[in-house]
Amino acid sequence: MQRGLIAAALLCLAAAPAPKTQSLLTARDLDPALVLPPPPAADSVQAAAELVELRAFENRTAATEADARLDGDTKNASIFAVVLGPKFDLAHLPATAALMALVRASEKETIDRGKDHFRRARPYVSDPTLKACKRNEDPLSSYPSGHTSMAFSMGETLARLVPEKAEALLARAARYAQSRIVCEQHFRSDVSAGQMLGLLIAERLMAKPAFRTAFGKARRELVAAGIAQR
Repeated sequence: MQRGLIAAALLCLAAAPAPKTQSLLTARDLDPALVLPPPPAADSVQAAAELVELRAFENRTAATEADARLDGDTKNASIFAVVLGPKFDLAHLPATAALMALVRASEKETIDRGKDHFRRARPYVSDPTLKACKRNEDPLSSYPSGHTSMAFSMGETLARLVPEKAEALLARAARYAQSRIVCEQHFRSDVSAGQMLGLLIAERLMAKPAFRTAFGKARRELVAAGIAQR
């Protein structure tokens, strides 16, 4: 009987979801409302120019759209494998995966604060004729771009881990961010704000002792895997 209860308890533990990674940044650490300029007004000259830029992508090729859609559907650090090589597989890099989870959790909570504050309408709300790859469930979530902040917060962290590839990593983050324009899902100023916020997130995280500890473990792991130089 006792063995049966123990076995049942172990099964319950095995089935339980892994604990959610908690953000290391609070609004006191980084408040988007205080560090970002407000988005352009809907009736401004800049907003009109940004719509013109988006309309230029209405004739994108099928291959260009497919690449942009793939980036949009990939919301993790695997986007940087093209720079770091096939050894950069987070399934086999637990310390690096844990660090990226910290970045992602902190970035997501921070970006959500920004979106909730600014409540900017998505481009396809301003112009319903736009051929957006997807339409977000919340049409008032355009500013700043969350995909872009994710790419740059992770890209900047990886650039510090693998400094010899910093330029290529940040260039990859920029290409990823451009997919939001190609897919007509964000205005240019959304992407610019996402880049700024992503870089700030990486900087503020480096000031956290818990993050620096995780960073050190990831650095040693990447060196041992031959991904980063000693």
